[in-house]
Amino acid sequence: MTFVLAVPGPHPILTVVAWLFALGWLWQALQWLLHGSELPDLTRLPLPRLPDPIPGAYHLTVVVPACNEESSIAQTLRSLLSSQDIRLQIIAINDRSTDSTGQIIDQVAAEFAMSSSPHSLQALHITELPAGWLGKPHALALGAQRSTTPWILFTDGDVSFDAHALVRALAYAESEEADHLVLMPDWVMGSPGECAMHGAMHAIAGWTLRMWKVADPTARDFLGVGAFNLLRRSAYDALGGFESLRMEVLEDVRLGWRVKRAGYRQRLALGPGLARVRWSHGAWGVVRNLEKNLFSLYRFRVLLATMAIAGVAVQIALPLVALAVGGAPRLAAVAIGVAPLVVYSRSAHITRVPPGYVLLYPFAAALFLFAMVRSMALALIRGGVTWRGTLYPLAELRKAAGPFWN
Repeated sequence: MTFVLAVPGPHPILTVVAWLFALGWLWQALQWLLHGSELPDLTRLPLPRLPDPIPGAYHLTVVVPACNEESSIAQTLRSLLSSQDIRLQIIAINDRSTDSTGQIIDQVAAEFAMSSSPHSLQALHITELPAGWLGKPHALALGAQRSTTPWILFTDGDVSFDAHALVRALAYAESEEADHLVLMPDWVMGSPGECAMHGAMHAIAGWTLRMWKVADPTARDFLGVGAFNLLRRSAYDALGGFESLRMEVLEDVRLGWRVKRAGYRQRLALGPGLARVRWSHGAWGVVRNLEKNLFSLYRFRVLLATMAIAGVAVQIALPLVALAVGGAPRLAAVAIGVAPLVVYSRSAHITRVPPGYVLLYPFAAALFLFAMVRSMALALIRGGVTWRGTLYPLAELRKAAGPFWN
């Protein structure tokens, strides 16, 4: 009698789950192949010249909040003051800084006052934060209150601008009859760890954001970026301004969400060299910057955040398990490995991350997973979110969080 040892094949559920993830990645890759070149590049478009404003008026207000930005605020302001073919009303806000940010703003303003620049620069110093506000929304709201122009650019105190960045951005927004323009900055990265993390975050975000659909009024895709949110003043007022986002940690993203949901015309553009920002220093710097953001992304809801954490964990572990068991799951794992390379390659002009960094995706995704867990855990342990030295109670953040992103 001959005995045959039957070796069980891969479990059907594992096969199905592996191929569902593989199809998701392949769909992303196909979408990037089809649409990755559709985002407009403001450095290549022929744009109309802005008409001269009436004497004493300006084309655009730039609101620049700064809290402990002594290493970058001077460069930000001087780059804005070097803008050409446009007249700017610049409002620089020292938001309770404990370093020399306020003195540097005053110094740049004093130097500027002696020049013959067509721009204006106003320094505003905040010493106390009113109850019921987060620091940055409060600073942005105060800056917007002083605006005298039809357009407002909300930016940050660590962004450097090309001399033609704002004239090109405003001309494009006007030509598109847009209400909100997000210009993707150049993410300056000084280490392999930063590149790996930026590439992984972009790939993970691709599961919920189709950048080429931001301009589609029928699509739910939206975006807001703190480095460059250019908003028509009438839309800003109609949405309630930052007064309606006074306890919002992700004030830039939530602003973009409100713009799109209200039916205003939103545009997303690229502009290599037009705006540059160093968002973090090293891979751990990315994790630190995500500390306040990730739990807020899920509106401080433990169940939603836990589900997202589980989804990322499965995405990391599943290909390894599928490779080990072989058969159909192994083929799915190969697809999961190849598809991100397409995403990295087709989006390199946006992320500035070389496609080769896809090899570090599993490790960077694992660090991002840790950042997700850390963000939620620290908020729950501390009873709130710490931002620029101030603890904002979790109960107040949850009360003001509003609905999910739908």
